[in-house]
Amino acid sequence: MRNYQSDTKLTDAVQTGIGKIGGIPVAIGVMDSQFVAGSMGSVVGEKITRLVEYVTLKSLPLILVCASGGARMQEGSLSLMQMAKISSALLSYRLKNCLFISILTSPTTGGVTASFGMLGDVILAEPNSLIAFAGKRVIEETLKLEVPEGSQEAEVLFEAGLLDKIIPREDLEKILYVLLKLHREEKENSTNNQENQIK
Repeated sequence: MRNYQSDTKLTDAVQTGIGKIGGIPVAIGVMDSQFVAGSMGSVVGEKITRLVEYVTLKSLPLILVCASGGARMQEGSLSLMQMAKISSALLSYRLKNCLFISILTSPTTGGVTASFGMLGDVILAEPNSLIAFAGKRVIEETLKLEVPEGSQEAEVLFEAGLLDKIIPREDLEKILYVLLKLHREEKENSTNNQENQIK
């Protein structure tokens, strides 16, 4: 891993933090496919889980930008455990009526697609992104079936109802702000209604 850390200047395949979009506080995690193909190992799983636990405590919206080749094979079953760990943390988060936006970039595959990548309240994707559980070559070699060209692109998944919207990167900030603003207004209305019922 030290070679990747030296080459990319990253500690691992995801960076997390707290910031604002249009003045609205938000937590964000961004995966980087330059670091071991954005694979999800123990460090990635722990960082994302801690971020989810933090936003659950603070009731903040969460954005995860996915770019991954899947679970990190070098870590064996430990990498696969991250799927369940993150998904479990997201369940607790959802019970707080908070907003989770998943953004799928190219590629988003394997264990990331099979877990938190597809668990967003809103699932966005960039145009022409490769989004799949198993890649074309793996499917063809394993099942001896031909996978049609382009069948794992975002546009096909959108037509099948697996994505909410395909957004070019230059429009992403504007769309995210609209979604965050709508969610904030909905939470405020819900809080006001509860207070009125108590009165």
